[in-house]
Amino acid sequence: MDGWRIIAYKDRDQVRLASRNGVDHTKRFPDIAAMILRMPSPTLILDGEVAVYDQKLVSRFDALRDPDDRIVTTPPLLMAFDILYARGRDLRRRPLADRRERLERELNGAELVYPVRRLGDDGLKAWAHVLERRFEGLVAKDAESPYLGGRTRLWLKVKRPGAQSEHRWQRSYQRR
Repeated sequence: MDGWRIIAYKDRDQVRLASRNGVDHTKRFPDIAAMILRMPSPTLILDGEVAVYDQKLVSRFDALRDPDDRIVTTPPLLMAFDILYARGRDLRRRPLADRRERLERELNGAELVYPVRRLGDDGLKAWAHVLERRFEGLVAKDAESPYLGGRTRLWLKVKRPGAQSEHRWQRSYQRR
């Protein structure tokens, strides 16, 4: 996925969508903020990315800044990687597998806010899927790991060969 990294905070009737460096993007994505506000949990912290997708359901980073209705087929969506806090409970020390179950329960039935799709436990099959669908790459995480902010050896980000140069070409081509 290629989008803007966002931490979503909900405290009762207040929602804030912030970048990792603290820039507030709540006004930029008001529909996502409104959906989080309607979720049943009175308190919530989600880690994810806001992305938009084309007809092939490939995320289009460039279209977040400069939407083009000929390319983009979705509104901005918050694709949640993880849940850090819910219903008054800090979940960061819980294993990823537990947090994933909780994330799916909390987001069940929501629109515009979805859990990131899991590709399964078989790394070779997951990688084949990445190559087939021409995804940017994948992130492999230890199911027993707690949530740690920043980079860690408990997860591994692997980009598809050529993905970065392909995105640069698409961006430069679309600017013409």
